[in-house]
Amino acid sequence: MRVLLFLLLTLLIIDAKEINLSPKQAEYIAQKVWQNEGAGKDKYLIWWNDGEDFASLGIGHFIWFPKGHTERFREVFPMVVAYMQKRGVKMPVWLTPQSDFPWQSKKEFFKAKRDYTKKYEELFLFLKSTMQYQAEFMAERLKNALPQMIESIEGETKKKIIERRFYEVMYNKNGSINERGLYALLDYTNFKGEGTLKSERYKGQGWGLLQVLWNMDDKELNRQKAFAEAACRMLNRRIKNSPPARGEERWRKGWFKRLDTYWK
Repeated sequence: MRVLLFLLLTLLIIDAKEINLSPKQAEYIAQKVWQNEGAGKDKYLIWWNDGEDFASLGIGHFIWFPKGHTERFREVFPMVVAYMQKRGVKMPVWLTPQSDFPWQSKKEFFKAKRDYTKKYEELFLFLKSTMQYQAEFMAERLKNALPQMIESIEGETKKKIIERRFYEVMYNKNGSINERGLYALLDYTNFKGEGTLKSERYKGQGWGLLQVLWNMDDKELNRQKAFAEAACRMLNRRIKNSPPARGEERWRKGWFKRLDTYWK
């Protein structure tokens, strides 16, 4: 976990505002994200959750699809690989941003995991040795989230509201970083996306960062609490709108426990 001390210590500049974190702040955020996604355990670096048709990889449990798979959710792991490729990170020769997940089914994947096949070993060791870069990717994604959301919004008033609330969650009133707020923004973006992808919606309603910010209560003075409560409402709406076959109700308790860490 010590390698994650560097989370967000690289360039994280949002709308020309530079964010400099102390090692203590970086360690706090890094450990919280990895604890949320994989309980901080190596065995979850490559995983396939029940009820899902895709695998989740790395400290951020980035989604990666098998060949020919189509899904409404954003496939993030190829974006991680592209980021590392750009940074010149050494990776398995067979791994590129265009690669599909090597195993076609959950059963096939867990057999490779149990047998510790060569390809599984290469992928596991790659993920284990690049945690810093995975963390940097999440920081990069958050850096790009605000302009991406603003670009997707029609109407100057709504744009200004989203921008204002984004910064209210991230900063204290004195202009210093609120590490809990920064963690909330980074974790939720990694957890449920920016909210700009039209396919990531049920019955036309999304649940990403954009929707959470738009549904925040301005009467709540604790902006991190307001963010968490809005996230609860959006995920409740998602579960209500979700196809019954997905059985998303089973995730509600774990999701809300995660959101509580944004302010409690």
